[in-house]
Amino acid sequence: MQCPKCDGHIPFYDIRPNCKHCGVNIWYFSQQRNLVRDAKRTELEGAAARMVIARIKAAFIGSKTAIARLVITLGAFAILLLPFGSVRLIAPFYEKTLSAGLLGVIMDIIHGVLMKIPTYLQSAMFSSYTKAFLLPEGIVAVLILLGLVIFGVYLFSFLKLEPMTKIVKNTALLGAAVALLGQIAVLVMDYANPLPETPAAEFRAGWGGFAVAAVWFALYYINRLMLKNGIEPTYRENDIKRRALLKRVRAGEVDLDSLSLPVMESPEEREERLKALREALKAEEEGKEL
Repeated sequence: MQCPKCDGHIPFYDIRPNCKHCGVNIWYFSQQRNLVRDAKRTELEGAAARMVIARIKAAFIGSKTAIARLVITLGAFAILLLPFGSVRLIAPFYEKTLSAGLLGVIMDIIHGVLMKIPTYLQSAMFSSYTKAFLLPEGIVAVLILLGLVIFGVYLFSFLKLEPMTKIVKNTALLGAAVALLGQIAVLVMDYANPLPETPAAEFRAGWGGFAVAAVWFALYYINRLMLKNGIEPTYRENDIKRRALLKRVRAGEVDLDSLSLPVMESPEEREERLKALREALKAEEEGKEL
């Protein structure tokens, strides 16, 4: 065993609390050194945590534009509930309504309609325009996937603010174009339908694609605006240096014992620390008087 202060050798049978070389109390010295180390590590790790919080704030609620983006991002997925159109298939002992919208695609998956698509395509009971309804349904499925991509990237956008914002922006523009394509396809089918109703199917056009395109284009524009205005977070003074120093400490390049306490301190932080110390001393004196 070695003394934590002077590194003097202490035999295992020496159970005295003090070092025979320098006289320091070994237990108290070790406790104090560990507390100082913890305080230094807490200062560095607290800076890293504050930087993450600052990035989260900048990404989601750091400005009016960020708050607007949050609302539009949620709305971009919810707007898919509006149907692009629907078709009701009618056959002996069978009736099924297909809806080109978020709920319609989800219900098709739940009821296993996707597995029956080959049957629909080969059946002579359904006309070509009814079979073509699978196109807008497929487009809605693509939009759902794009929406999940947008939502997932947006949730983790604080990790890489500008690159992920660009991904959301470009994906939203692509989604707006796809939504317009789907809605146009539905309108073309509605116009090309020779009869508004047939014995095998009833087709109804919706307008959800235009609403989806509008909201997704708004999402594209708001992300573009954020990139133009800048979305870099505001960090507390010295926090970037503290995080860099923390990486060096974790890599073993810097020893915590070689650092001062506080490790880094701005005038504002020093005033805040002294204020807290004065309040603690005042509370202790008032407690003694009672």
